[in-house]
Amino acid sequence: MPDYAYPLIGIPLIFLCTTLGALSVFLFKGKEISPKLGKAFTGFAAGVMLSASFFSLIKPALETEVSYMASWLVVTISILLGALFLWGIDKLVPHFHTKENQDEGLPAKTLPKTSKMFLAVTIHNVPEGLSVGIGFGVAFATQNNAALLLGALLLSIGIGLQNIPEGAVVSLPVKSETGSSGKAFLFGMLSGAVEPIAAVIGLFLAMQIQGIMPWALAFAAGCMIYVVAEEMIPEMTSQGHDHFGVWSFVLGFVIMLALDCLSF
Repeated sequence: MPDYAYPLIGIPLIFLCTTLGALSVFLFKGKEISPKLGKAFTGFAAGVMLSASFFSLIKPALETEVSYMASWLVVTISILLGALFLWGIDKLVPHFHTKENQDEGLPAKTLPKTSKMFLAVTIHNVPEGLSVGIGFGVAFATQNNAALLLGALLLSIGIGLQNIPEGAVVSLPVKSETGSSGKAFLFGMLSGAVEPIAAVIGLFLAMQIQGIMPWALAFAAGCMIYVVAEEMIPEMTSQGHDHFGVWSFVLGFVIMLALDCLSF
């Protein structure tokens, strides 16, 4: 398979998987997902994202030689910057968290609740797209990149797998709020549209500026870790101690780990 085919498959895949998950609004008779299934979906997505952060992003960043400071220091700073970036978006962009039933970000009374729900997921999809794009960009900027291209493709498959339940988690609350399956599907699908855009940006940045490779990889990891810690872990462990979310988290983690090992 030619090198350019890898991102042509991987980048659209993450969007298509979100769209597939959004189709759940036409399959579920109810307007809300059951708490147990919701925790299972969120736990699986969190496991995939945390595993990808470590094995697909932080590990290669640590293995990149940097002349001006220790690699671990580059990675540490970049992870903190990535988390700070997502925290800043959380504080600035108006959005609504359905689980906590509260607004976050700058006040925007004229913005509809459904739009705030849409923004809540959209802004957290940015690091997923960035991580996929940076993975492909690093591969293209590196000599003998066959293993890196495969690794980036497998990362996109892992992100895609967690986007399927995420698309459902986004769409069903919108259906509950609006009563419209069509509108809920559209919102769910469009929430994933930011991922290929962020992926293309990450790809070209990593290709053009080789010196930022470890910084970019760890920055994307920091963004993803922030999302997992701030949003997903509280959701997957809420409402009792049935452990549906925990076991789904472990399953997602080991599946992404297995996918990453296939690239070596």
